[in-house]
Amino acid sequence: MNLAIEVIDVLRKRNWKLTTAESCTGGMVAVAITDIAGSSDVFERGFVTYSNLSKAEMLGVVPAIIATHGAVSSQVAKAMAEGALLYSKAQVAVAVTGVAGPGGGSDEKPVGLVHFAVAANIALTKHREMKFGNLSREEIRAKARDFALQLVLDQLKALP
Repeated sequence: MNLAIEVIDVLRKRNWKLTTAESCTGGMVAVAITDIAGSSDVFERGFVTYSNLSKAEMLGVVPAIIATHGAVSSQVAKAMAEGALLYSKAQVAVAVTGVAGPGGGSDEKPVGLVHFAVAANIALTKHREMKFGNLSREEIRAKARDFALQLVLDQLKALP
């Protein structure tokens, strides 16, 4: 809750809006923001793009990127964030894609692997990869939500 409040405060100071593009978190980042009364002045929209088709249709992620790198990759996270900016009126976007488990992991992409990206109109897209480990689905998703909020906050504070 405190992270969401901080993000909202910094967005207000900049007079910016945020959009989210979420896969494994299923909208949890958007919920964290919109749980705060008055967040409508800084939250533009959220995209929950759980399927590969939705990533392509709603965010413009090129299917060949998904086919080549997989939905859980830095390339797809960046494309999601950049697509969210393109298809919204926001100035900053955060994207989350990962393996929340308990199944679906592999040696290359284990349960707990999550890719994040933050795109802003005035900066290059930033990517971060986290390996939260083989935790419960709920723990991975909650950690991913909090990390995404922190990443947005850090990026907003670092921008001129």
